[in-house]
Parts: sequence; structure tokens; C-alpha cells
Amino acid sequence: MLQIRLVQQGAWDMPVDSMPLAVGYLKAVIDADRSLDGEAVAEICNFRGGQKLQEMAMALFGGDIPDVLAFSVLGWNYRSFGALAETFKQINPRGLVVFGGNHVAYQSERVFREMPWIDVVVNGEGEHTFHELTHYLLEHRGEDFDPVDIKGLSYRRPDGTPYSAPDRDRINDLDVVPSPFLTGAIPMSDGAGNFRYDVALMETNRGCPYKCSFCYWGGATGQKMRSFSTERLAEEVDLFGYHKAPSLVLCDSNFGLLEADEEFVELVIKTKEKYRYPEALITSWAKNKSARFFNIVRKLKEHGMQSLFTLALQTLDDAALTNMLRKNMKVNQWESLVDWLAEEGLECYGELIWGAPGETPESFLAGYDRLAKKVSRIAVYPMLLLPNTSYVEHREVHGFVTIRGEDDDFEYVLANRTSTLAENLEMQRFVFWARVLGEQQFLRHVWQPLYDIAGVTQSQAIRSVKEYFEKSSDPLAVAMLSKIPVLAESPAIAEALRTLHSQPELQDLVREWWQEVAVPMFPAEWRKFAAALYEFESWSRQVYVIPDGDLPKGWYLSERNGLEWYQSDLVSLPYDMPAALENWETTLADGPVEEETSFIFDARPGYYHNLDNYEIAAQHLATPRKTDALGLLGRAS
Repeated sequence: MLQIRLVQQGAWDMPVDSMPLAVGYLKAVIDADRSLDGEAVAEICNFRGGQKLQEMAMALFGGDIPDVLAFSVLGWNYRSFGALAETFKQINPRGLVVFGGNHVAYQSERVFREMPWIDVVVNGEGEHTFHELTHYLLEHRGEDFDPVDIKGLSYRRPDGTPYSAPDRDRINDLDVVPSPFLTGAIPMSDGAGNFRYDVALMETNRGCPYKCSFCYWGGATGQKMRSFSTERLAEEVDLFGYHKAPSLVLCDSNFGLLEADEEFVELVIKTKEKYRYPEALITSWAKNKSARFFNIVRKLKEHGMQSLFTLALQTLDDAALTNMLRKNMKVNQWESLVDWLAEEGLECYGELIWGAPGETPESFLAGYDRLAKKVSRIAVYPMLLLPNTSYVEHREVHGFVTIRGEDDDFEYVLANRTSTLAENLEMQRFVFWARVLGEQQFLRHVWQPLYDIAGVTQSQAIRSVKEYFEKSSDPLAVAMLSKIPVLAESPAIAEALRTLHSQPELQDLVREWWQEVAVPMFPAEWRKFAAALYEFESWSRQVYVIPDGDLPKGWYLSERNGLEWYQSDLVSLPYDMPAALENWETTLADGPVEEETSFIFDARPGYYHNLDNYEIAAQHLATPRKTDALGLLGRAS
């Protein structure tokens, strides 16, 4: 019996599992081949992000030792998986180690040089390649390893020379790949019968028609998109609904581009009507928004489906857009799109990348503030050079200076031909604060009033908080500053957020900045409103509760529609703040109108477990309900 162990690890350090979709496909392929019954068995080992190397080693090697150890490799686990592979070779020198995934595809020269104990690198889609490799191993037991006829493989031949087989054609009929969900290759429930993952991951199609310089979308960039059948997708979505998957996250590159996407949304809506789940649909939206996109958005809203609408702009600078090979995208129509979403009562957020060639600190901050005037929530990512991208191919032209991450294998940009090392390091500190305060929505209601009334842009406000902490002698501020890394990587952002949410005294420092620095920027007649605005802001955040720990002051556990929720004490403010913000143009024109108003805030539990994933974390923000002074609920605000 050929024992195959398939290894995957999530990106986020969460106490719940991430769905092992990549290796799930491989197991489904092996399980579906009846000729392999009794000959080969595949087992998934799925690790959480942040799991210790020694813990993973014990899980992999503490019992039976496999014959094949196959890893789904990405930048965050390249080094850990390499170390585990080295240990495996010590235990089973004749065992086979297979690396596959975006981070190592077509990178066999580097992989074999750095990790000589790796035997095989899979290039491109791996399902058929791995299936053929399994048959080869069974048919050539005891022989030298030399699968020269299997397309899509890189390996060392028996004489030690590296060899890369011709590329395998892309899978046109995706339904020939068995569903990892419908076959049971990926289990849906934990021991208690609950959905066992943070979100349900699935593909409705593969491929991307664009060739952005920074992106390598599964090796399928610049290619025709291929879809799974509607019948298969309907069964998969129904299975997720049955198991009460809270959110459905699509691994698609441009959702809303194809006619099939509208059909898929109908499937999701019907499933929610049947099971009440999934509650949210999260995806990477098509860059160019068509009538189809608008139809999909309306349908989602009409049926109460939560979603996040992403403006994946990456930059608003023309020179940087040209270098990114994104000038063909109609991204500059984003302002009218934001207006339309606002008219529909829907929110969106923007994405920018700092460190792209052609961009300077001045142009980036100008673009950031231009975007912030329309969209206050902006996710800013440090520039990475990903394998197989145009940026890597032309790195000398762009003058990239890079460094590998301390805990991952991503190549971070420190400088390029339009930004110096010193400029980049200072901008990384800005990005850190922008991600904590803006992207993660620690502040979200204050940005528009700050700009419209006090004339302070979002980037100016973020830099003001940064400077306030840098000048403070408070030990908590000093400790917070020590958490700021050279590069504003996601793990550091998550750690800073956990620190901020778990220490009320640290939150008080941000409040002091608002009172001492921000409020005086407002005209005298607006300052009482500004003070109340921050009070409203503080109650509108997620409720961070450590497992088995106490709720923050002013919050308690309640029940709502048969589900547990967090509910606040009665909160009284001198203004009807939700109404003032919802009708902002009128408020701005007429000035603040004092109206003592009482609220109770509701928040969904579970933020502690989902803090690392900003898309899911946004669903845990608290919302107000207007009450009378006795706490009797009135209309919702």
C-alpha cells in the first residue's frame, strides 16, 4: 500500500481551521480512481497558521511514516515545509517529497539548490500530474525514480541532472476533477457536528484574462477563464448551506465577469433561503464593472447577502499603473462606482500597494487621500515580488532592492527606482498605522467629519496618531511602537490589533489623541459633536473577548433570534449620531443639532477567532439600536 500524506497550512494564526482546498483536490483525485483501491491511500494533514514546527512534525511523523509527503507550498510555509521535508528524509530516506503550489511552480532550480531533499516540483495545475505520478510510483516500485514522460514535473534524474518536463495543458473540462466536497475528501463537520472551518472556500472557475506585473494567479494569468458546471456548483453550495457555513469565499480572479456568475449567485440565494446559510459571499470582483456586476450586487442586497465590494486599484498614479500593466483596466471609473454603491446603501473598500515602481511617497499619499475621500476603508499592502511575475522578470529595470521575510519566504521591496530605502522605511510605518486604524476599522466614522469640517485628510490624521505615539513617554505607547516591524506584514498587524483590543489603557491613548489633537482642529461650534463622535466610534468597534475571559466593560451576553450576541449597556449621546452620519450632507450644511439620544449596541461574537481575517472581522462590527432613556428598544438606527 502506497501511503500518501498531503500537507497544507492556513495563512492566519486562528484557533479554527482553514479549508485545505488545494490538497483536497489531490485527495479527491486519488480516492476517485477505483484502480487505486488497496494500492494507494491519501490522507490530509491540515495545519493552522502559526502552528509550531515541532507540533507539525509530531503530527506528521508520530505514527505511521508515509511513502510520499506532498506539500501545498505558499510563501508563508515554504521554509517550514522545507524543514519538515528534511526531517522526513532522515526518517524515510527512500520516501518521496513533492512540492507544489504558486510559490514553487517553475522555481525548481532555486528549490533544489536550497533544499536538496526535495524530490519533485509540480508546475501548473497539479491534479492530473499528481494522479499520474501516483500510478508511476506503483508501477515502478524498487526502480530508479525517472518519470520522464509525466508532463508538468521538475525533478533530478538518476544521474543527478535536473529535468523539467514539458508543460501540461490546462484542464478545459474542470468537472473531470472530482469535487473535494461532494466526495468527502474534505470533511465538513467537527466532532460536535459544527462546520469546522472559518469559511467555505470554493472555485467556480479558473484563470484570469489579465497580466498584472505583480500577480501570478495560479499560473493562469492572461488566459481564458474555464468554469465548473452549474450542476456541480449547485450541489457544492447546497452542501455548504446544509453544514451552516457562515461565509462563502470564492477563489476566483474576476467574479462578475462571466454570465455563469449570475447563475451562481442565484444558486447561493436559493441555498440561503433553504438553510439560512451562507450569510455572506466574499470574492475578488471583476476589475472592469459591467451591467452583470451591478445586477449581481442588487441581487445580493435584495436577499440580505453580506458581501465586501473591493476596489482593487493598487495605485492611482498613472506611471505606476503603466508599470503594473493595468492601463487597460477601467479602474479610473471607480469614483462613479462608489457613488452607485452608496446610493444602493452598500459599502466597499479600496486596495492599494505601496512600493510599486513609478510611485513616490508623495504620489502614493495623494492617491491614498483621493481614494479616502470616497472610501474611508483602505487596505494597504507592502509591495512583494512574487515568483514568475513580470516584476521579477524585469527587476533590474525597476531597480528593486528586496529582502526576504523573517518568518516567510516572500520577497519584500525595500526600494526601487522611484523610492529610496529611507523613504520606504518611513512609509512602512505609515502603512502599519493605516492598516491598524483604517483597514481594520479601529477608526471608521471619524474620517469624513475630520476632512469636511477640519480639513484634515485621512493620511494626515493617521500620521498625526503615529507622531502622537512616537512623542509619548507612556510605557504602553513605547511598547506599542516596539511592535512595529520594518515591514508592515499582516502577522504584525494582527498582533498589534490584539494588543490594542485587549488593553483598555492603550485604547485610551488613541482617545487622548482625539481629545488633545483632533478635537481642537474642529471649529468651536463643532467640538462637542467631535467629542461625541469618538464616543460613538468607540462603541461601534468589534467586541474582543478572549476565550473563557470576561467581556469588556459595558458589554454582556444576550440572545437574539435564537443566537448568542453581545449587547451593550445603555449609551446616551448628545446627538443622534447614526442619523447625523447617514444624512451627512444635511448635517454638514445645517450644523450639528443637539438631541440627547440613547442607544444599545449589538455585536456578533467570535471576533477573537476572526481578527486575522479582515474580511470576516468586518462582519463583527457593532451596530446601534435607538432606545428610550429606560432602555426600551425603539426603531433601529
